[in-house]
Order: sequence, then C-alpha cells, then structure tokens
Amino acid sequence: MQIFYAPDITGDAYTLDEKESKHCIRVLRMIKGTGVRLIDGKGNLYEGIISNPDSKKCTIAITGLIKDFEKRNFRLHIAISPLKNPERFEWFVEKSVEIGVEEITPLICRNTEKPGIKTERVNNLIISAMKQSLKTTKTILNDPCLFNDFVNKDFKGSRMIAHCNDSFKRSKISEVYSKNENALILIGPEGDFSEAEIDYATNKYFIPVHLGLSRLRTETAGVAACHSIYFINQ
Repeated sequence: MQIFYAPDITGDAYTLDEKESKHCIRVLRMIKGTGVRLIDGKGNLYEGIISNPDSKKCTIAITGLIKDFEKRNFRLHIAISPLKNPERFEWFVEKSVEIGVEEITPLICRNTEKPGIKTERVNNLIISAMKQSLKTTKTILNDPCLFNDFVNKDFKGSRMIAHCNDSFKRSKISEVYSKNENALILIGPEGDFSEAEIDYATNKYFIPVHLGLSRLRTETAGVAACHSIYFINQ
C-alpha cells in the first residue's frame, strides 16, 4: 500500500500537498476509493482511502490509526562528519534512516573538508527513506556542530567514539553497549579524528570503539554503527 507523508494531519480527513497529490494521482494513477497509508513523522500510522482524487489537492478519508507504530525502546543518535562529496553523506542519511536512527548531527571535526550540508535536500531524503522503510517517526537532522561543543552536551545513555587509531584501546560496540539503552556514536571524517579529539572525547566519557577489522569509509562506518545497534536490539 502506498505511503504518503502528512506532518500536520488532524481529524478524519487529510489533504495532501500539491507535490504528493501530483505523485498520487498523475504518477501512480490512483483513483477514488484506493487505500493508502499516511505517516505523520510523530510515530503514528494512518489508514485511509482516497475520497477526492484531485492532482493538486488530493483528499484522504482516514479510516484507522495505529499510534506509536513499531516504537523502539531506545534512541540512536549518530554524530558524523560531513563529507567532501555530499552524495556520500546523503547515502549515509538514506540508509541509516531505513535501518533506524532517531537523530543525526553533522559533526565538524579538525579533518572535516567540507562542513556544510544541504539541509532542505537532506530532510527530503529523510522523508523519502521514511516512506520507503515504513518509519513513522521523522529522524531529527540537527544543525552542524563543532566537535568540542558537541561532546560537551548532555546525553543520557551509552557514549561511543568510533575511530581507526590503533594507539588507543578500542572495544566492540557489543562489549560496551547494552540492549534498550540510548546510544550516541561519533563517526569521524575521511582523515579520522585527530588524537586530540579522541583524547578530549574520552575525557568526556566517550568509549572508543571499532567497527571490525576493515578500514571503512565515513558513510559506511555510519551505516555499520546503525546496524550494530539495531542488531543488538533484536
């Protein structure tokens, strides 16, 4: 069943915006009476049928609601360096949302080559990935944050910094993270975290971890970290 994003849904009917209406009626060629699903980004899944198949203002009659659809018992926050190639960062966002991540922060590190991101485009990718993977809670995309400023923020849960520096003792995620615990994982840039950054983070109670024997690209490491937390919680 086709899924549409309805962030401001209320009551027993919802009118899709022009972009979603056009996709529904002109591209998918849906007609009156067709069953659809709506997600609001707040954890709710709605069932409905098309009552007015207008390509600019398609109206959905709501027939059912599942609150807190597949709500998880933990929250995952990935703070990851933006990349020189924005498409690789966007690939990480797409795949991590499909696996499940509640929050993403672009982390500006000493070795970050290109600190900016295209916020509107990335948020659109998040919505698309939500619909693809039937996620009802929208992943929060935070503004870029400097490394030192970020690690000084309060966080309740397991704090980890994933890096490749063999000079530091590192553990597997499964050795330091417990099921149903909130998790915050730092993923560094293409040149990895500096030793000063690793020292600073560990002094702020971040535990150094590795993601296996392979040396992973930043975006791959981010996805691997998401999957590690997902797997532990199954």
